[in-house]
Amino acid sequence: MPQRNLVSWTAMISGLSQNSKFSEAIRTFCGMRICGEVPTQFAFSSAIRACASLGSIEMGKQMHCLALKFGIGSELFVGSNLEDMYSKCGAMFDACKVFEEMPCKDEVSWTAMIDGYSKIGEFEEALLAFKKMIDEEVTIDQHVLCSTLGACGALKACKFGRSVHSSVVKLGFESDIFVGNALTDMYSKAGDMESASNVFGIDSECRNVVSYTCLIDGYVETEQIEKGLSVFVELRRQGIEPNEFTFSSLIKACANQAALEQGTQLHAQVMKINFDEDPFVSSILVDMYGKCGLLEQAIQAFDEIGDPTEIAWNSLVSVFGQHGLGKDAIKIFERMVDRGVKPNAITFISLLTGCSHAGLVEEGLDYFYSMDKTYGVVPGEEHYSCVIDLLGRAGRLKEAKEFINRMPFEPNAFGWCSFLGACRIHGDKEMGKLAAEKLVKLEPKNSGALVLLSNIYANERQWEDVRSVRMRMRDGNVKKLPGYSWVDVGYKTHVFGAEDWSHPRKSAIYEKLDTLLDQIKAAGYVPRTDSVPLDMDDSMKEKLLHRHSERIAVAFALISMPIGKPIIVKKNLRVCVDCHSAIKFISKVTGRKIIVRDNSRFHHFTDGSCSCGDYW
Repeated sequence: MPQRNLVSWTAMISGLSQNSKFSEAIRTFCGMRICGEVPTQFAFSSAIRACASLGSIEMGKQMHCLALKFGIGSELFVGSNLEDMYSKCGAMFDACKVFEEMPCKDEVSWTAMIDGYSKIGEFEEALLAFKKMIDEEVTIDQHVLCSTLGACGALKACKFGRSVHSSVVKLGFESDIFVGNALTDMYSKAGDMESASNVFGIDSECRNVVSYTCLIDGYVETEQIEKGLSVFVELRRQGIEPNEFTFSSLIKACANQAALEQGTQLHAQVMKINFDEDPFVSSILVDMYGKCGLLEQAIQAFDEIGDPTEIAWNSLVSVFGQHGLGKDAIKIFERMVDRGVKPNAITFISLLTGCSHAGLVEEGLDYFYSMDKTYGVVPGEEHYSCVIDLLGRAGRLKEAKEFINRMPFEPNAFGWCSFLGACRIHGDKEMGKLAAEKLVKLEPKNSGALVLLSNIYANERQWEDVRSVRMRMRDGNVKKLPGYSWVDVGYKTHVFGAEDWSHPRKSAIYEKLDTLLDQIKAAGYVPRTDSVPLDMDDSMKEKLLHRHSERIAVAFALISMPIGKPIIVKKNLRVCVDCHSAIKFISKVTGRKIIVRDNSRFHHFTDGSCSCGDYW
């Protein structure tokens, strides 16, 4: 064009910005100024949107100054885009200031405000902004509803979310696919799966992969893995392609439930759709194999990642930590740092856990004290709790108590529970009583604290004190958490309790148990009757130990699973000392590898020994 005017410059800037050519849009804006043209509100709006998309707050501030110079800084389009730019760049103070200075505010400016608060995690402020918007009778559209519902979901504010849902129905947005997805997501995050399912079922034509993934994620978070898998099957039946978030949620569920069969099937589908290179999916696969007890497969899944992210490295450090392989966790951590990947708070929780389970006390303390100085990570409650656990497991109770006294805050429930468990193992009833009282104050309904205290008294044969604790539990209506063990055979999970007579194959199971008892006694097994905290004779204690849930699960797996397939037993409580000893002997007399995942770590039993080295 031999001559360009304000209209042609503005059209060019807007066109470039709308087509994601943000740097070119800003250069064109600068060219327009060099030619002496005074930008309109539309040219400013497009240029500021480009700054927001590039995350360039410095250029955005220059645009803001220029807009103020020309007297249009508070104009509706310019103000809304400035507000959006500041909020996207994390400068909410500046975004609020622009918003307050605008004489007229429309739904776009209000939405930018609410969305900005949500993006930086200020969810309560987002909901307050929505309330003010309602009070000022500003028109509500689907965009502001989606942002507000997102904030409700993050806060699990179901009551507020229901009131927003009422507005959705009143305004006729129920069939809007984006609003429907936001509602499903909100109810799912709040744990109200009945309402999430009802919203999901309103209009089958208004569902997409996001709708299904939100529902799946809700079922996963509420530990309803079977329902989550059913929704996934329905998604595939409808011909909708799952995305990386769908697979991440389902594989995470398989990891938490140690559901190996379903996890490997999902892995196959992930490879088929080429999602195994996605950083989230690949990292969750490492975690899944680790939590299913298959250490070699977890390492292989990690090695197949081309350029591991921080999440992938954290997953591998966590896997070694859960398996009690502290030295390996340290090696992976060092490799991670050498590759230039910055460790974060989660990395150190996994690293300290690994040191704790492996008895690497000095190494763990060195890493804890280097967190802030060397790596710029400020230790939080979880890290302090890990150090309490580290010292307690090693029997250094006096040091652990001194560490607790020096802490900048009171230990959390995990910290006191770790200290109490250490007092129980090492027989310190005075410190144990203190830890139990602290833990009961934090969690009045936590039966574990009083049970551990009772066990400390039982070890000292102080039966009156044991009865006193039991009476306190009964009067406070605190019930002991029953111990369960479960094992997957085929596509079915078989759950067992202590003295469990309910399984259809009970005769074969108990016949196997009796045979195993004879075999392991011949191999040198001696029952640890002192591990039963009850006032009864040793023969009765031996019978109780013989029918513990983990032993029943192992016996069932031995008669049900072919040789060569790993036996993986899961337990909701800490594996008892006697069962740990018995399973070592079972692995020796049967020649089978047995993996037991209790509530804190993995035990790999092979040929009469355990990977934990009897330190757990």
